[in-house]
Amino acid sequence: MTRPGSDAAAQVGNLPADTTSFVGRRRELAEVKRLLSSTRMVTLTGFGGVGKTRLALRAAHAFRRSFRDGVWLADLANVTDPALVAPTVAESLRVLERSRREPARMLADHLRDRQLLVVLDNCEHLPGACAELADRLLSAAPGLHLLVTTRQRLGVASEHTLAVPPLPLPEAHERAVGDVADGHGEAGARQVPGRFDAVALFVDRAAAVQHDFALTEENQDAVVTICRRLDGIPLAIELAAARVRALTPAQIRDRLDRSYGVLTTGPGCGDPRHRTLAAMLDRSYDLCSAGEQAMWARSAVFVNGFDLDAAEAVCADDDLPREDVMDLVTGLIDKSVLIREDHAGRARYHQLTLVRDHGLRRLAEQDRLDATRRRHFAYFRQEGARTARQAFAPHQVEWFARLRREHDDLRAALDYALARPDLRQEGTGLAADLLFHWLNGYLNEGREWLGRMLAADTTPTAARADALWTNAWLAVIQADFPAARTMLAEARSILATVDAPSTLGYVELFSGMLATATGDADAGLAHYARALEIHRASRNQHGIAATLIRSSMAHSALGDAARAVELAEEALSLCAAAGDIWHRAYVLLALGIEVWREGDVARATALERESLRYNQRLDDQVGVALNLQVLALAAASAGQPARAAGLFGALDTLSRALGVSLTGYTYLSEYQDRCVRELRATLGEDAYAKAFAEGAERGYDHAVATALQEEPDRRGVRSTPGKSPLTRREREIADLIAQGRTNRQIASALVIAQRTAESHVENILVKLGFTSRAQVAAWTAEQGHTDVGRHDR
Repeated sequence: MTRPGSDAAAQVGNLPADTTSFVGRRRELAEVKRLLSSTRMVTLTGFGGVGKTRLALRAAHAFRRSFRDGVWLADLANVTDPALVAPTVAESLRVLERSRREPARMLADHLRDRQLLVVLDNCEHLPGACAELADRLLSAAPGLHLLVTTRQRLGVASEHTLAVPPLPLPEAHERAVGDVADGHGEAGARQVPGRFDAVALFVDRAAAVQHDFALTEENQDAVVTICRRLDGIPLAIELAAARVRALTPAQIRDRLDRSYGVLTTGPGCGDPRHRTLAAMLDRSYDLCSAGEQAMWARSAVFVNGFDLDAAEAVCADDDLPREDVMDLVTGLIDKSVLIREDHAGRARYHQLTLVRDHGLRRLAEQDRLDATRRRHFAYFRQEGARTARQAFAPHQVEWFARLRREHDDLRAALDYALARPDLRQEGTGLAADLLFHWLNGYLNEGREWLGRMLAADTTPTAARADALWTNAWLAVIQADFPAARTMLAEARSILATVDAPSTLGYVELFSGMLATATGDADAGLAHYARALEIHRASRNQHGIAATLIRSSMAHSALGDAARAVELAEEALSLCAAAGDIWHRAYVLLALGIEVWREGDVARATALERESLRYNQRLDDQVGVALNLQVLALAAASAGQPARAAGLFGALDTLSRALGVSLTGYTYLSEYQDRCVRELRATLGEDAYAKAFAEGAERGYDHAVATALQEEPDRRGVRSTPGKSPLTRREREIADLIAQGRTNRQIASALVIAQRTAESHVENILVKLGFTSRAQVAAWTAEQGHTDVGRHDR
């Protein structure tokens, strides 16, 4: 472990910010710090709800400056498959799984030379997989430290265990401050209840929901009794404290006295602290109305939270009307059963793991678990179909971000369908519809789900053919060409007897991509031509645009500049009409390559930067890697050799992390090899190596920022001072934004489709590097747009 470092080091990682105060645990916190300073694996053990996670996160925050490569959290609570432990940890550490390497090996390679602390949280349900991964990573990465939370030790040789006890409580035989002396006239044993951590926690959480709550002579006996009844278990105490919103401490105590006999007189078998927590949850459930109880149980099928639309679709039925759902959700929030969080302007709700487990148990007892899970699958099947429609439509940034939040529930939906023969074909359709989700950081998992679904049901349908070409595309990206070839051949075989023109168009498209990636450009062009013909005949705008992009790249590789530009410009028009930005980014990439090849370095750089801004917003790191490659070549052409070497270094780091073959996208490998040789000769070996290493070591965010910034030295780059980056139409729309017009009002004023207006607004934000309409309005005011479009004439 390193010694305390800079403030910048403290920013590396993904630890969540504290949202409530941390109460007590001084001894345990000091012990965790001591152990982590002398050993590499510390495991916090204890039963559910005792506060293992909170203690681990508090300790981790204290070490943020002590580890050069940061402090990270990997929460395994929602992982049910041992095979997904390593991929989930990799995702938490932002190690993208785009190669076909074993996830654990990929993680070990990534961590080998790093110094960092990783919190592995909630390992109790997957002890074998967690132990195996921990042992492997510790052996491979000498700078790695692990802080683990689980209900039992994992059994790793280097593991040091610290049992996390309940919070300290006032002794039963002692009197609180203010009690009278005993009958002998001597003061009884005296104590200050508020100094005990369990009581302090209750008071703190009660004050959070009832701002004027305080520990007083009148309520302290009841508070102490509550904390003792709950055995000092933090989760149970927090749930009880939440009732202060509606009940006095004495009322809470009385209810516990009537219902929680299990705390002191329960059956002798089993851990009484476990029964205490179950009793707390049972009582919380009993305090809910019948409708709230149903909502609690049904919403427990969501693995990682939900919004109101999802709740209405999944939880409502004939017995629970859709119109009641919102009020029931509100009631559960008030009772602290649901926790609200805001994401991208939408409220989402989730349950603590133990609360969710309790809901699932109740749902099973009611014999409604399967029916609710079936509605859960149906909802996410519809979301999958919507995802397929969003593949060539506006709002892709927001939609793809939403899918990332729903990832655990998509897994659950696919798993449910896989286990039920009558849903397997629909499950295959869902896996195929999630193509752009798999492309956005889940290539291995996407291929795994598609493979499992295809193996589970081999019925030769158009849906199967769609899944086959989808999986083939993922395989091409990973340079798994034999697998791609096999899947595309099977899809063709199916389509020989099934009439599905759109599907055939995609099979031709990705057959072309496979051919060009393996060096057969002529065959690739022939496939692209057939794909384009099919998609035009069926008016499949997405298929047309995707084929035009690949065709443009292929013609560029063969030196047919005019045809390459013609195809790319047609694709740009289609993207603008659809409001699409994902494909637009790739069109701009293709145009930038061709323009650079023709010698217009300034325009090529501008095109690639615009494409990069789109890819950055979409979090498409493969697209970013492709942009870095072209921008490095352009920098070299512009007489900026050190900058070019640094960008090549950043590209090397990113492409290794992604594990993808750029040859599946572009034809620039030979150009890059020649450029690197020239840079070495221009800079000298030492200077080139230094610039390359600096670019490689500074990380993804720095690479993107470097690629987007304008260098003071603009030799060889043509530009027009004062020229606006916006087109005439975009300047008109910017003026209307500044007037406070909505997209609908802009469309009406300019007599264009609302979707076209949305696309223009999105383009304006990207070109100007802004994230809000208010920024556009401010920029417009600074520009003084009284002569819209003058600069474009």
